[in-house]
Amino acid sequence: MVSRHIYLQLLFRIVMISLTALGSGFFFFGAQYMLAGLALILLFFQTVFLIRYVNQTNRKIAYFFDAIKNEDFTLRFPEKLSVKSLEELNHSLNTLNTMIQDIHLKKQAQEQYYQEILKQADIGILTVNKKGHILYSNPTVERLFNYQPLNHIKQFNQIDKKLYELFAALKPFDNQIYQLTNEREKTQLSLKATPISIDRQSLLLIIVQDIRKELEEKETDSWVKLIRVLTHEIMNTITPITSISESVLKYFKDDKQVLSAEEFNDHHVKSTVKGLEVIHKQGNDLMSFVQSYRTFLSVPEPDKELISAHDLFEKVVLLMDGQRKESTVNVIETKIRPEDLLLFIDEKQITQVLVNLGKNAQQSLAEQEDGRIQFLAGIDDKNKKYIQVIDNGPGIPEDLIDEVFVPFFTTKNTGTGIGLSLSKQIMRLHGGSIQVTSREYTVFTLTFD
Repeated sequence: MVSRHIYLQLLFRIVMISLTALGSGFFFFGAQYMLAGLALILLFFQTVFLIRYVNQTNRKIAYFFDAIKNEDFTLRFPEKLSVKSLEELNHSLNTLNTMIQDIHLKKQAQEQYYQEILKQADIGILTVNKKGHILYSNPTVERLFNYQPLNHIKQFNQIDKKLYELFAALKPFDNQIYQLTNEREKTQLSLKATPISIDRQSLLLIIVQDIRKELEEKETDSWVKLIRVLTHEIMNTITPITSISESVLKYFKDDKQVLSAEEFNDHHVKSTVKGLEVIHKQGNDLMSFVQSYRTFLSVPEPDKELISAHDLFEKVVLLMDGQRKESTVNVIETKIRPEDLLLFIDEKQITQVLVNLGKNAQQSLAEQEDGRIQFLAGIDDKNKKYIQVIDNGPGIPEDLIDEVFVPFFTTKNTGTGIGLSLSKQIMRLHGGSIQVTSREYTVFTLTFD
């Protein structure tokens, strides 16, 4: 409606100017100079009024946009004017101003709401631009680092030089663990970086979380599991020894008196020998168990070198071929992408890990006719090298999958249960990790940082 009234006003004024100009020409060429002069004067005033009308409209619109730009919503235009088109224009501008003000207030309320959430969050949040300027940091970050205000990552130099180096080298999707030490305590911090873009500016959103409590709970849980397994193994070994010792002792004592040699018979001697043999065997089993524990605790530091993934897999498959005849595995397949992939590892230790995983896979496929084992090597989307051992066996029960890396835990009748925990220890010394999933296939993934 506003544009229609303005359009009609402009059209009317232009038509009048055009008619006045034609009249002025007509009177001039008709030698009616007085009328021609009056027409020119009228043409001048019409042109001035047209310019004033257009400037008045443009000035109002310009004032309106300047006020919006400066977030000034107090600007109001009079809505009772003699000119209908300007009156409707003012009314529309005032209505639009009110709508934008409402949207702005809602946006501010929403921003304050999110700001309050970030302030109350238990995790630290900060955003950093490419030049290292910290554009935002919530109070939790300042509390974790005991430093405020945070304006640039160079300030971390005053906390710890290694912390600054860590932030300076942080890249999108990085996940780092940092131990912050002060006079009172040590704090384990997890740092996760995520790229974001705001107003066409590339920023890094960094989440800082104190994981000390989680690590302590994890450590306690691991100790409980380990003690439970140790207790189970030791009790299984000691119980027969105690029972047999008690039975053999009865052959030598009666009513707290030691029997004489004449009172023994062949049955007592044979039973004693059998009991001692069982005690000897149980003692050896306990010694083997303790030796396994010592092996787990004394894994040497890796002697790393660049090894071809192809040569590594070739060696592992060759070592597994000796037991392949006793299993139902039809295929042991290897895939490497890229084919010339090199791994910076201790070849002996990683071979031990892969052979152990391969043997476990063979044992799980013992009663399956179409058994298949795959060894895969490649580079993941985070540019980290990995090895996967995959089998199509029955899988690991869901309630046991969290227990498989606990030392001495085993679901088999034979073995010490040290293999997977030893594999995890070796991967930890390599600065990597080992994980397992068991759904349609059982997949052990070795990731090298």
